Amino acid sequence: MTHADVGFRSERGPILIALMVTTGLVAIDSTIVATAVPSIVHDVGGFSSFPWLFSAYMLAQAVSVPVYAKLSDMVGRKPLILAGIALFLLGSILCGVALSMPALIAFRVIQGLGAGAVQPMAITIAGDIYSLAERAKVQGYLASVWAISSVVGPTLGGVFSSLGIWRGIFLINIPLCVLAAWMLMRSFHENIQRAQHRIDFIGASLLTGSMTLLILGALEGGQAWAWDSPLSIGAFVLGAALFVAFLVVERRAPEPVLPLWVVSRRLLLTTTLVSFGVGAIILGLTSYVPTFLEGAQSVSPVLAGLALAALTLGWPISASQSGRLYLRIGFRSTAVIGILISVVGASALAFTAYTPSVVLVAVSCFVVGLGLGLVATPTLIAAQTSVEWNERGVVTGTNLFARSIGSALGVAIFGAVANAIYASVPGPASAPQAIVPASAAVFLAVLIATVLTVVAVLAMPADQRKAAATPEQASAETAGAS
Repeated sequence: MTHADVGFRSERGPILIALMVTTGLVAIDSTIVATAVPSIVHDVGGFSSFPWLFSAYMLAQAVSVPVYAKLSDMVGRKPLILAGIALFLLGSILCGVALSMPALIAFRVIQGLGAGAVQPMAITIAGDIYSLAERAKVQGYLASVWAISSVVGPTLGGVFSSLGIWRGIFLINIPLCVLAAWMLMRSFHENIQRAQHRIDFIGASLLTGSMTLLILGALEGGQAWAWDSPLSIGAFVLGAALFVAFLVVERRAPEPVLPLWVVSRRLLLTTTLVSFGVGAIILGLTSYVPTFLEGAQSVSPVLAGLALAALTLGWPISASQSGRLYLRIGFRSTAVIGILISVVGASALAFTAYTPSVVLVAVSCFVVGLGLGLVATPTLIAAQTSVEWNERGVVTGTNLFARSIGSALGVAIFGAVANAIYASVPGPASAPQAIVPASAAVFLAVLIATVLTVVAVLAMPADQRKAAATPEQASAETAGAS
C-alpha cells in the first residue's frame, strides 16, 4: 500500500511546527489586507475595484483545492505543498511591487492559487502522520494559528498602513515562505511508490471553469451586478452547464479529479454537507458582526474585531479537546454536541440583536466557535479515517472545498437578506435603525443555517470502530463508518 513514511514520534514535532508556519501564511493573509485597503487605494487607485482583491484571491483558492488534493494522492503531499508555498511566495513578491489595482488583483490570483495547495496539504499531512487519537489536538494547534492570525493580521495591516508602507503586508511573506519551505524540506519525508497516472485534465478544466463561474456569480451577485442581470444569469447558467459536463466526464475518467464515490458514501456525503454548513455560518458572522457593532453601537473597528475574534478563540479550544470526546462517544455524537452548542450561541445572537451589546455578541460568538470546534474537527477526521492514504488527499480537499462553497453561497444569501432589509427601512442604509434590522435578519439566517447543519450531523452514520492508537495503525486505516 502506498503510504507516507511517518518516522518516529520524536521526529514529528518539527513537521508540525512547519505545518503551523505554513498555515500561518494563509491565515494572516486572509485578514491582513483588509485594514490596509485605504492606503492601497490612495497609492495605486482603483477604489471601485478593490473588492476584487478579496474575491479574486478567494476564488482562485477555492477552485484549485480539488485539483491539488487529487494530485497529492498521486504524487505525494510534499511536492504539492512546496509548489503551493512557491506560488504564494511569487504572488506575494509581485503584489509587493504592483503599480496598479488591476496588476495587484492579478497577482492576488497567484497568491490564491498557492493558498489553494497550502491549507489542504497541511491538514492532509497532519492526518497522515498522526494517529486518530492524536489528530484532534494537532488540528487544534492548526486552528489556533487561525485564532492568533485573526488578531495579528489586522494589527500588522494597520501598522504597515499607518507607516505608509502597505507593500510590507505582502513582502513580510517572503521570510515566512522561505522558513516554511526549508523546514518542510528538512523534516518531512515521504516514501511514495511511484506509478504511472493519467491526469484528468479535461475534468480538472471543467471543474475549475464551472466552480469559477458559480462562485463568481455568488460572490458578485447583488454587488458588482444585479442578480437578474445578463452577467449574473450567464454566470450561473454556463457554470451549471460546465458542471453537468464535468459529471459526465468523471463517470468515465480512469482517475477522476473528483471521484464521484466522494459523495456516494454516506459518511463522506454527510461530512461534506456539514463542512458546507460550517462555511456558511462562519462567513455569516465574520461578514456582519463588525458592521453590526460599528453601526448599531458606534464601537471602534478594533473593539468590533475583538468581539468577532471570540469566534476564532472558541474554535481551537474545543477542537484540541474533541479527541477525548470522540474516542469515548464517537465522531457523530461529538459533532451532535458541538452543533447544539452552536445553535445556542446563534440563537442568543439572533434573538438579542435588537438590544445590541458588545459583551453579549462576543460571548455568543465564543459559544458558536466552541461548538464548531466540536463539529468541524471530528467530522473532518472521521472522513480522513474512513479512507486509505491514496484517497485521503481528495477527501480532505473535498471537505475544505465544500466549506469554501458554503462560505461563498452564505455571503450571497446573507447579502441578499441584508440588502432587502436595507431597502425596506426608511432613511439611509447606513443609519443605525437600518443596520440593526438587517443584522438581525442575517443572524436569524445564520441560525437557520446552523439548524440545517444539525440535520446533516444527525444524518452521519454511527461510529463502528475504536480509534487507532498509533501512527502506524492510522496509516493502515481503511473504510470505517459507512
